Amino acid sequence: MPRPLTTFVGRTAELDAVAAALDEARLVTLVGPGGCGKTRLALQAAAARTDARWVDLTTTAEPRLVPELVAAAAGVLPSSAGALAEQIGDRPLLLCLDNCEHVIGAAADLVVELITACPGVTVLATSREPLGVAGEVVWRVPPLSGADALALFEERAGRTARSEAVRTACIRLDGIPLAIELAAAWSDTLSEREILQGLDDRFALLVRGPRGVAARHQTLAASMAWSHDLLDEADRVLFRRLGVFQGGFTLAAARAVCDGEVVAGLRRLVDKSLVIADTRGEVARYRMLETIRQYAVARLEASGERDGIRDRHLDAFLALTEEAAPLLGRDKDAWRATIGAEQENLRAAIDWGLSRDDPERGRRLAAGLPWLWHLNDRGREGLDLLQRAVDLGAGERTGLQARLLTGLSLVADTTRPDGLEYDAAQAAMEIATETGDAATASMARLLGAVAVFALDLDTGWSEAKQARARAREIGEGFVIDGATALMGIVLHLRDEHAEAVKHLQEAVDGLVRRGDRGVASTALGYLAGSALITGDVARARELAAEGAAVARPLADHHRVGSAAAAVAIVEATAGDVDAAWAALNPVIRLVEATDPSPFIPGFARAVANLHLWSGRPAEAVAWFGRETAWLPEGVDLYLAPQTLTGLAAAHRATGDTEAAAQACERALTLARKIGMPSVEADALEQSAFLTPEPERAEELHHEALALRVEHGLWLPCVDSLEALADLAPGTTEAARLQAACNHARQEMGAPRLTPAAAQQPYEGTVLSLRDAVDYARRARGKRGRPSSGWASLTPTEQSVVRLTVEGLSNPEIGSRLFMSRSTVKTHLSHVYAKLGVTNRTELAAMAGPHLEG
Repeated sequence: MPRPLTTFVGRTAELDAVAAALDEARLVTLVGPGGCGKTRLALQAAAARTDARWVDLTTTAEPRLVPELVAAAAGVLPSSAGALAEQIGDRPLLLCLDNCEHVIGAAADLVVELITACPGVTVLATSREPLGVAGEVVWRVPPLSGADALALFEERAGRTARSEAVRTACIRLDGIPLAIELAAAWSDTLSEREILQGLDDRFALLVRGPRGVAARHQTLAASMAWSHDLLDEADRVLFRRLGVFQGGFTLAAARAVCDGEVVAGLRRLVDKSLVIADTRGEVARYRMLETIRQYAVARLEASGERDGIRDRHLDAFLALTEEAAPLLGRDKDAWRATIGAEQENLRAAIDWGLSRDDPERGRRLAAGLPWLWHLNDRGREGLDLLQRAVDLGAGERTGLQARLLTGLSLVADTTRPDGLEYDAAQAAMEIATETGDAATASMARLLGAVAVFALDLDTGWSEAKQARARAREIGEGFVIDGATALMGIVLHLRDEHAEAVKHLQEAVDGLVRRGDRGVASTALGYLAGSALITGDVARARELAAEGAAVARPLADHHRVGSAAAAVAIVEATAGDVDAAWAALNPVIRLVEATDPSPFIPGFARAVANLHLWSGRPAEAVAWFGRETAWLPEGVDLYLAPQTLTGLAAAHRATGDTEAAAQACERALTLARKIGMPSVEADALEQSAFLTPEPERAEELHHEALALRVEHGLWLPCVDSLEALADLAPGTTEAARLQAACNHARQEMGAPRLTPAAAQQPYEGTVLSLRDAVDYARRARGKRGRPSSGWASLTPTEQSVVRLTVEGLSNPEIGSRLFMSRSTVKTHLSHVYAKLGVTNRTELAAMAGPHLEG
């Protein structure tokens, strides 16, 4: 057996698999491209076998000499295959035939003879293609794992190399051991970053191999050339043309781009380990390792065929995109399945098309793909390509230019919403209207509404309403549902939750039916938020989980991250903080590894809140800062006040009351300006916590409570009541309120997330949440009420009316509200006078509309 000059690194799982294969089969062939480590793996697998004999077939190019080489290794006389088998007889022997590819026929014939006539012979072969012998187990050598690749680089470099540059280099070298070793050999000359940069021209960098190894392994280029030179001319032509594909290809695509016998040629290239076939799906998919593909590209460049083949590649993927376009309106899942697998090819085709003297085909292809970039994590790439395509048509007033501008707006919405999306949408709508493209104009109007609503909820609402009306006239399903969803989001932010739920649910039904997962998952997240804030925690958990499930197949930062944030907030509110972190952690790792950080509305705020609730306010401050860090200076979106209230709480928890007060003041101003009652209440609550005067703190808590009651925000109402109880420790009133809050939290399934003050025992009747709210507000009402009508009623009188309409008797009402029967009667007489009614029936009819919800 040969003695390697270097140590063997990793491959533990592969060695076990090869050993198991040798136990089961008489012929095992390790197959793979040049430099993948076939020889070293075979040597290591055979090293422990005393009966192993090694035959290096690269020492001859003459097929007739193969039996002689085997005879020499086996220690018998040179002879024909039959005579060789007679000499070996039944002695045990592991025969290792290394590098069979250039004498494949002779090697195969000899192996058949030996394993047929010699019961003790097992053959372990290495080759760039299978021997094609009956009973052969073909074991394709995989690339090194990430850990093994890094370990090999370190061992060959002679030092620890744990930088991100080295990890990236190992990935870009496809885990090919030879390539990694050649790159590591530069460690005494180049920095790790320079080695990575050098891989842009990897065949120029990886040219210095170790002495003492076969010439074909001294450089990566030589290894590739060895395989290439063994091909027939027709396969060489197919090989170099296939280099135009990036990210793999289908048989149909190969036929569209490459002439000749593509099927048979592909089969031969797969056999020779130059192409990898994945046949697990409904349609087989082929690919080259990137190192091999770059060699094929170099051959394509040298052939003079490059421009023609790249034109055919562009035409093939333009045709694919335009044929798939009808799926966008009825089944986006099917469209993504068709288009998503070709993302690398599409990018390359657009890039080529836009570089031509006539960029029309490249612009058409770019115009067909905005939904691809809108629904995945490569939006910045999409923006760059779309902007190039738009710029190449600057000044045009054509349908194509309108579609490109609409696409630019669509991708900017989930990638970089800094005003670009609004400008592009407005320009697109004007051009599409001029050219009579009603569908594009409708989509552009919706995108304009999406862009403006973040700054102005009222304008967003009216624009969405107009977009929906126009879309209904022309039957644009996505625009109808998208506009309805946007209207639901505005209603949610306005805390009109009953109407918000109607709009959002209507939108979700249509969106999910068509596979419009992105907007559907967002709408489900808002539905979960409405359920949560109104006190239905169980329903919120269902909706948040559904939103995450809808988003998951998109595998993007934006939608999956937002859905994870919704799950985290709901699960934490339900008391399962571990489940909340489990939802966020995978996305946190992606966000922290991405520069610049992706735009994921609500995600950083969710992480910050979890840190805050987990007792880590300093970390919360940092994450709250991330939520709006991408906003342009001086721009206030609806995200800002929500973030500022949390930031105030985090600053307060760190002891920085000045920063907390500033955040509170800013949040309150913005919430009132934008019109977000729940956020206004949150800001008032934080202000109350910061106020040293108990009387003023009580007033602020009551202001917050009034807003929450007015909009049916029952879960935050519990927070308000707990805060009021904490202001009066040791009193019966505080104990009564705290008991009601504990009961409400138990019913809702929403335990308190922050430590509670010491609670006084309470043995009386436990109030319902609404009764507890009435109890707390009884002595507090609006100043300057009118003398008659519903607005003239005090909070206590409103409570009496509500219980009366529910059918309670005066004694029952008195028991609920902790007042005497005569006091109830007095309140009712005042109510009758103010409302102009004379009995309970008239009272119920008059009060009904005011008590709904």
